[in-house]
Amino acid sequence: MNLRFLGIIPNTPTDESPTIWLDEQTGDLLIQSYKATAEEVKACQEIGSIPGHSTDVPDHETIIRLPAVMLKYIPRPNENGEAGSAATRA
Repeated sequence: MNLRFLGIIPNTPTDESPTIWLDEQTGDLLIQSYKATAEEVKACQEIGSIPGHSTDVPDHETIIRLPAVMLKYIPRPNENGEAGSAATRA
């Protein structure tokens, strides 16, 4: 696995550190962030996604809350549809 660090929440305290990495082979993002609360998970389930799709969260998945300030680290596709650049570091 070839990961590239993209960014960490600015001014992060030592015991909280939402962080984003990019798997350069697959283009997948690995995100460390805050767990969604039970209330947030319930709200997501009530809204749903597409008709007929389960709103259960499988054991191998989770819902996280990504602080808005972290969006700047998510790579945007370039004109070729490939992952482009994003701001790095904090």
